[in-house]
Amino acid sequence: MRDARGRSPSPKRLGEVLGDFRGEVTPPTLLAAVQTQWDEVVGPRIAGVTDVIDEREGVVTVECSSAVWAQELELMAPRILARLKDRIDGPVPEKLRFRAAR
Repeated sequence: MRDARGRSPSPKRLGEVLGDFRGEVTPPTLLAAVQTQWDEVVGPRIAGVTDVIDEREGVVTVECSSAVWAQELELMAPRILARLKDRIDGPVPEKLRFRAAR
């Protein structure tokens, strides 16, 4: 689309476009809200060894690559929950449950 002078608008960065799109298609569930914010909240190292996989009655389950990671993150759960509460609009998890991948 061109403006009134016949010029094309400046191109958007891919991250902006995908961010807008992700916001449009993300279902309005607690699980989706946590999954959307997870990488930003925990950082790339922890995000690389975890997957947010389930939510039931306010308890979000996170699968970890090992039992050691699950145990370590269980100790970090209060800090992670606080960060999630700061970033999520609407309902927030009551508890995080960490388990080792099967």
